Amino acid sequence: MSLIDAENVTVRLGGQTVLEAVDFRIARGEIVTVVGPNGSGKSTLIRTLVGALRPARGRVRRAPGLSIGYVPQRLHLDETMPVTVGRFLDLPDPQPPEAVAAVLARVGLPGLVGHSLRGLSGGQFQRVLLARALLRDPDILVLDEPTQSLDQPGTAEFYKLIEQVRAETGCAVLMVSHDLHVVMSASDRVICINGHVCCEGTPTVVSAAPEYRALFGPGTGGTMALYRHEHDHGHEHAHAHGPGDG
Repeated sequence: MSLIDAENVTVRLGGQTVLEAVDFRIARGEIVTVVGPNGSGKSTLIRTLVGALRPARGRVRRAPGLSIGYVPQRLHLDETMPVTVGRFLDLPDPQPPEAVAAVLARVGLPGLVGHSLRGLSGGQFQRVLLARALLRDPDILVLDEPTQSLDQPGTAEFYKLIEQVRAETGCAVLMVSHDLHVVMSASDRVICINGHVCCEGTPTVVSAAPEYRALFGPGTGGTMALYRHEHDHGHEHAHAHGPGDG
């Protein structure tokens, strides 16, 4: 059974149609990445799938009791408040100290529970946000462009960590990203949107699809060989869609 299943979803914001006739599903343990140019509706799709937005048309079904762990694009903190990593992970509800220690170790930050958030690097802070999401023991981990502030090596390491978390916990992962080369290689399936679903399939197939190359240029698949991921779950064909199709 799919964890989230969306059918013919259309979303309007401020009188404008942002997404039209989108079909989407994600199964347990699957890593799905949503890519698209700026303003293509990527974040709107995520917000609709998790229930933060209601579609104007279509429907979204979520598995009963679905637990969602969310890692945002960025989080602005009050610089004047000396908040420790442990205190941050305790918000809004206190967590068992052993659970906090375990999740920090899982994301590669053992022993940082007493450190100030202000003293963390960008990469460390993103791992703390990931740790916070994992404390929910999520069925699905949702990441909305989580590596915007990281350099390329930091980005690659973060996505390796995401793959490791999926392998250890069995949770599904739904990501939105601009990091085409690295993030696509870490995915089982890629969905390219631009107000509608342009194409979808395995990273290798989507990177070669005319619809994808029309949006991102013919050279966008070139460096994927550096990071090529050996996932193959039977999605051998990219499915191209016109503006009126799901």
